[in-house]
Amino acid sequence: MSKKKFELGDGIYDAKQLGYPQMGLLGFQHMFAMFGATVLVPALTGLSVSATLLFAGLGTLFFHLVTKGKVPAFLGSSFAFIGGYAAVTQIGADEAGNAVHDYSLLPYACFGVACAGLVYLALAGLIRIFGAKKVMRFFPPIVTGPIIIAIGLTLSSSAIGNCSSNWLVAVIAIAIIIICNIFGKGMIKIIPIMLGVLGSSAIAVILDLTTSMEIFDPAKLEDFKAAAWVGLPFQMKDTVFGLLSSDFDKNLLVSAVITIMPISLATMVEHIGDISAISSTCKRNYIADPGLHRTLLGDGIATTLASLFGAPANTTYGENTGVLSLSKVFDPKVVRIAAYLAVLFSFSPKFAALVSLMPTATIGGASLVLYGMISAVGVRNVVENKVNFENTRNVIIAALILVLSIGINYAGAIQIPVGSVTISLSGLAVGALVGIILNAILPGKDYEFGTDEKGDKSVNFKV
Repeated sequence: MSKKKFELGDGIYDAKQLGYPQMGLLGFQHMFAMFGATVLVPALTGLSVSATLLFAGLGTLFFHLVTKGKVPAFLGSSFAFIGGYAAVTQIGADEAGNAVHDYSLLPYACFGVACAGLVYLALAGLIRIFGAKKVMRFFPPIVTGPIIIAIGLTLSSSAIGNCSSNWLVAVIAIAIIIICNIFGKGMIKIIPIMLGVLGSSAIAVILDLTTSMEIFDPAKLEDFKAAAWVGLPFQMKDTVFGLLSSDFDKNLLVSAVITIMPISLATMVEHIGDISAISSTCKRNYIADPGLHRTLLGDGIATTLASLFGAPANTTYGENTGVLSLSKVFDPKVVRIAAYLAVLFSFSPKFAALVSLMPTATIGGASLVLYGMISAVGVRNVVENKVNFENTRNVIIAALILVLSIGINYAGAIQIPVGSVTISLSGLAVGALVGIILNAILPGKDYEFGTDEKGDKSVNFKV
């Protein structure tokens, strides 16, 4: 194997040159990267972990089919709809004021999310008819850069929370990742996340056995022992099809749709930000080729399909964008390997329980690096496109996107009552919408689509 094959400065776009065993390792690395956050959504909402894995894998494969196999994106569980699931299933509060949920109502929420996925199709159709230029002129670097930065920063709180369960284990994971990525050679340099996860987990086992530290959750250990090796990922009664075949509450169904569908406006903005981040990371313009309409179509149908079968909404995953940035292997085939593995392991409750047993601090350490890489991509997007911060309008737009996205994320989503239902908007949704609107109405634009060939063709990304 020649030295050229491991010169990662420009990235590797054909992973076959590394060999199939190495491609398999890279696929496992992408699966490890997405697993923690992907299974966290069903853990928080009451949805099935196995169904989540199955439709994360199938959704990713369908997304790659629609996008001609060109975009190295993995579709995992979306956090944006968690508030929607909670709003539909909440039936009251206990004496302490804590919300009480009836998880048998989850299929109603899933129907609302399935309808939200169809909104993606409508926007994809408009872009296909009128062209991405009419949409992307609302997303110059002064908007997309801060949005990408905010995506990483808003995720950072969950990483810190996980790290705080045992900072020693978390720091070990971070140290292994950094050492492997900076000083490693060959495959060591390409799979730092996997090595960090495995290395810190191994040390965590030693610490758990030889010290007074309780690193592993006893309940998860019991779940692992009790889990079957093979099992079906979902039960039909927990799906939308099971709901519609029964005597369902029509009013609750309509309420769920009204509550959840507007969230798609925010997640579509996040989608554009994620595709922008992947494009910037890989130095390829995926918004132009295969086209934003195709990425939206793939994401939307994957979300609708997952929701119909009782799994969370899908979204392009920032964790895997972080892996792309670290490994410099941009071949979509590697991501598809991760998708096949997710589908395979969705039929093994034992494996899902094993990965869930992974130390929380290990997940936190790996996530800390990955989320930071996302924000760093946003900074690079702003720097490479020479955004002029001597222009006051640019400062105002960037400032409000960052402050609203991060501030609301910590303070709690904005609740907007509409009749008998309440619409919940996340900080990232509010920040993105405010940034888009301000960029459209404030005078003094220093970048206009239609006047710059590079901007029109590459949406301000290096090609």
